[in-house]
Amino acid sequence: MRGALGRDASAGGAGGGKGGDDAAAGIIRHDRKCRDLPFLALFAAFWVAMIVNSSFGFNQGSPLRLTYGLDYKGNICGSKHGDPDLSELDVRYWVNPNQVYQSGLKNSTSDLADAKSICLMECPYPAEDGLNFVCDYPEGDIRLSVDDWIDRDYDYFEYLTPDMRNSSLQLQGPCYPIIFPSINVYWSCQFIARPSNVSLKHWQQMGGVSIDENMLIDKTIHNTINYKSSVLKRYVADIGKSWPVLIVCGGLLPLFLSLIWLAMIRYFVAGMPWITVILFNALVISVTTFFYIKAGWIGNDPLTVVIGPSDPYVSIGGREINHLHAAAVLMTVVMIIAFLTSIAIVRRILIETSTTVLKVAAKVIGEVHALIIFPVVPYFALAIIYMFWFAATLYLFSSGQVLQNDCNAECCSFDLKLGKVNCDSCCGYSVHYAPHIGIAILFHLFGCYWATQFFIACSSTVIAGSVASYYWARGEISHDIPFHTVVSSLKRLLRYSLGSVALGSLVVSSVEWVRCILKALRRRLKGVDSTGESRLGKTVSSSSHCCLGCIDWTIKSVNRNAYIVIAVTGKGFCKASELATGLIMNNILRIGKVNVIGDVILYLGKLCVSLSSALFAFLMLDTHKYRSAHNKISSPLFPVLLCWALGYMVAQLFFGV
Repeated sequence: MRGALGRDASAGGAGGGKGGDDAAAGIIRHDRKCRDLPFLALFAAFWVAMIVNSSFGFNQGSPLRLTYGLDYKGNICGSKHGDPDLSELDVRYWVNPNQVYQSGLKNSTSDLADAKSICLMECPYPAEDGLNFVCDYPEGDIRLSVDDWIDRDYDYFEYLTPDMRNSSLQLQGPCYPIIFPSINVYWSCQFIARPSNVSLKHWQQMGGVSIDENMLIDKTIHNTINYKSSVLKRYVADIGKSWPVLIVCGGLLPLFLSLIWLAMIRYFVAGMPWITVILFNALVISVTTFFYIKAGWIGNDPLTVVIGPSDPYVSIGGREINHLHAAAVLMTVVMIIAFLTSIAIVRRILIETSTTVLKVAAKVIGEVHALIIFPVVPYFALAIIYMFWFAATLYLFSSGQVLQNDCNAECCSFDLKLGKVNCDSCCGYSVHYAPHIGIAILFHLFGCYWATQFFIACSSTVIAGSVASYYWARGEISHDIPFHTVVSSLKRLLRYSLGSVALGSLVVSSVEWVRCILKALRRRLKGVDSTGESRLGKTVSSSSHCCLGCIDWTIKSVNRNAYIVIAVTGKGFCKASELATGLIMNNILRIGKVNVIGDVILYLGKLCVSLSSALFAFLMLDTHKYRSAHNKISSPLFPVLLCWALGYMVAQLFFGV
């Protein structure tokens, strides 16, 4: 391939020169001009649109909405901007058990969002020898401060006027009886359909209306907490809560491990395949074990959906636990495949030529010292982009307007400001999202993927140009090799080839996203009509999915080699892809013999870095900070997967060397 590229670059009549320096210059710098500029302009315009799109989220979003619920006034629990100040009151509690029960009926005209809820410090529990009440926020004729109301355990029933007491006995407020015990499940009080006989007896003796005791009162709140959208919001909120973990395990740790791996390639190249294979299997087993622990299949430390103390005799499940079960099964399959793959790899490692690529890489790293340092440049660029992107993600997912629902519920409640029962405005509040929010989020996700592919492509092109300069001028300009080749390659990229890199990264991103969208549509259609799908339909669906996967892999492979051709010849992306494809096809047997095992070892090395990031993320998230109080994450799954992905991206930057 060296000869092929050299002949192609020289065919146009590269200018002569003195010594190897000029000879290399003729090959590397021949016929340079700016390529694919419209796609560079498109990339720049896309990021202007990304900033505008993110500003919409920053303007209308509030990350608190991802974790905490809304009270009957539309305030976010835990927000200091509420009326009253709710900075210490972050748990949502539905005060009227009958409204909760009725909202869960099949033909009900009301929804749980319209049931009256207030924000408390903790979920109330029935009295052991009497009847306690939870009363509305103090205002109007109730001359209590919020602090006094909290100190009295939210109970000022003794201060009520006869009219207020009568309306309270009709479950119209301002005070409501605590009949059912409740548990804090992700900052919402979930009722346990096990009423206190003592409290219920006192309530009946006072002349209170009948209270429904059906199991539906438990399931209604549980189903609301477990809605897919609610679970997704909690997963996104986990990103904000675990940002120190993302910085350490998704940024700093993979940077350190990648540098260590490159240094070991330099000095222990013969043993690196063995070290990589053994370490990969050990890490897969370790990560799988942690998934088993959190899924509750090993040990006594499973994930719990309850925040704070809970009744040991009450077991509450959730989608997060189910997702951990699925992840544990998937990791088990990966572990088995990894073990079988390792057996096949060991046989190839014993062949001397299988590590030729790694030995060449070790030699290049030893002479071109800047190659180890250069990936830090795109690393910091991506770090800045990711910090902005994650912050915008939190606001985009929580963006929207808090508006009162348009409901048909027939209910009345005592209005302390008016001093009477009000039946006009009993509808609750919800976050109403803009119609285009789904498109805005998809646009935001695509922008992150394109930017990632762009900087990885830039790094690959600079490294390829630097190694090409070393390869063709080896021994002639040894005093300039350590740093000059990398700087020159970077200058050529910035001056001539950014448009080609933007086009290549766009192609990869677009194909990957088309594949993801078709996969999502396939899953949606399968869920809608799982019984009516014919065998032909299943075959076509599976075949199309397989073909898209093959196309995606092929394009990524061609792109990687196209960036090398761009760095060497300065051609546009399309011409470079054509040349790269021809070179691959003409040398397919040599590539398969020499390069495959090297690529496999490099891939396993990337997985070692990313799995190490995931393992350390598990360890950090298992500390007290992320398992209690306001920093408690709903599940370690999302932060761990993000650390795995970030670790892989960082490794990909450095392993491109």
